[in-house]
Amino acid sequence: MAFVLIHGASFGADCWDELIPHLGAEALAVDLPGRGTRAEVDLGTVTLADCADAVREDVEAKDLRDVVLVGHSFAGVTIPRVLDLIPDRIRHVVLVSAVVPTDRSRVLDQIDPEVRGLVEQSIADGVYHQTREGAAAMLCNDMDEATATSTLDRLADDSAALLSETVDLSGYTREIPRTYVHLTRDQCYVEELQQRSIALLRPDVIDLDTGHMAMISAPEKLASVLNIIHG
Repeated sequence: MAFVLIHGASFGADCWDELIPHLGAEALAVDLPGRGTRAEVDLGTVTLADCADAVREDVEAKDLRDVVLVGHSFAGVTIPRVLDLIPDRIRHVVLVSAVVPTDRSRVLDQIDPEVRGLVEQSIADGVYHQTREGAAAMLCNDMDEATATSTLDRLADDSAALLSETVDLSGYTREIPRTYVHLTRDQCYVEELQQRSIALLRPDVIDLDTGHMAMISAPEKLASVLNIIHG
């Protein structure tokens, strides 16, 4: 039994570095295309299907089964595609403040209209670039200065597909247990949006008193939740 960890937008697998030592089972942190071990991939070409294929490749390469699949933030639109690719390998899905828009919509469609224009201006040639200043405001509200600096040093450009491609959530119709970790101090995927995702998924819900990057700001707290789910 193992954990498979899928990062969100603007990060790579190293966002899980603080969490992994506290997990009670083997953990595989996947780099989605365009960063880390897959940095050679042109971000401008990456699709949501490519992201799901990367997870499948890593899971099959290690022949992992009975997996607890953990997705953070924008991994919420990758996970259902993974569930369609390797359903027999997944035992439980954990969504950590995960973005789950309405099926067949775009993530951009869920953003406040006043913010959407700014986000769209951050997209060029199929790449989404998040500024350090903007990320600090959204991601680091529960961190001390050193932890915030460490987090921001890991920022990476990302595929615009995460925001602009039509999502396919059919994988969530599969009878695989799921838990949503609701982050009560999240200033990135805010309360209203988390509740909207929860309403769509109807998962078990666990509250955690952290900001958006719980795996960095409170790794022991998040690990405790994951270890209980793992059993």
